[in-house]
Amino acid sequence: MSNGSAYFLPPEKAQGLANYPHARLHPASPAVRTIHVSGTSSRRGDGTWDGVTEHPDGTWSLDIRQQTAAVLRNIDTIIRGATNDKGTIRNVVDATVFLTDLTRDYQGMNEEWNQVWPDRGDAPARTTIGVKELPNPRLLVEIKCTAICEC
Repeated sequence: MSNGSAYFLPPEKAQGLANYPHARLHPASPAVRTIHVSGTSSRRGDGTWDGVTEHPDGTWSLDIRQQTAAVLRNIDTIIRGATNDKGTIRNVVDATVFLTDLTRDYQGMNEEWNQVWPDRGDAPARTTIGVKELPNPRLLVEIKCTAICEC
């Protein structure tokens, strides 16, 4: 049995750092597809990150709100691309949020999350997990999710 078809963003968008697609699509029926979106960060296509301010001394400042907003935009871009604009982030049914510091960043992440889903009745199921680290020390948040789209 196939594990569905892979979807990759165009080359000018942020690419995976290992061998995995941005999303994997699985047809549940001829008209309904399930989109499994790989863990997504705030990384841009040029290798920089939203929510990261680089300082001349080599240090940086990190902003959980900016990073979370960028992650959610990146997920929306992936879903739109994988569905030829028939699906959006509003089709997400389940999400796992990974935070490197739950105590410090949970509230800021939630504030941005609630901008996308102001009505919790429309929001996807969600689990938030504190993790020791993400693939780059500049990252505070990563989200993986599943969306279902009639497309």
